[in-house]
Amino acid sequence: MSQLTLNVNGQDHKVTVSDGGMPLLWVLRDLIGLTGTKYGCGIEVCGACTVMIDNQREHACVFDVSSAVGKKIVTIEGLSPNGSHPAQIAWIENQVPQCGYCQPGMIMCAAAAMKAGHHGAEIASELKNLCVCGTYPRIKQAVSKL
Repeated sequence: MSQLTLNVNGQDHKVTVSDGGMPLLWVLRDLIGLTGTKYGCGIEVCGACTVMIDNQREHACVFDVSSAVGKKIVTIEGLSPNGSHPAQIAWIENQVPQCGYCQPGMIMCAAAAMKAGHHGAEIASELKNLCVCGTYPRIKQAVSKL
């Protein structure tokens, strides 16, 4: 067992994990209690587990937690304390979510693209996340305003 310190949403969290490697997703959800980041496919395809690590989007389902030590991790809970991030506002204004399960990952992907200086169509082309409800037209409409 190893004890690690992770900086998540601006706060340090000490966690104890097995030495065999553990995906960041399970540390966020099960050890730290941040359940906004979702498990979807577990093979880096759907994007439900998207978080930002040092301002880059990453899939937490395959990101080894030990690789996150010393980096700044941002989850949907830490994107903005009051839902005021432009991507969150666009999602609300365009009534994007249907079931909402995949939406935290979608918003985090859009937020990472915005951090990289991308806008509108650029963000839309980078958004490869899957949504089984099929809210893609509303997603496209929301990101067109970013």
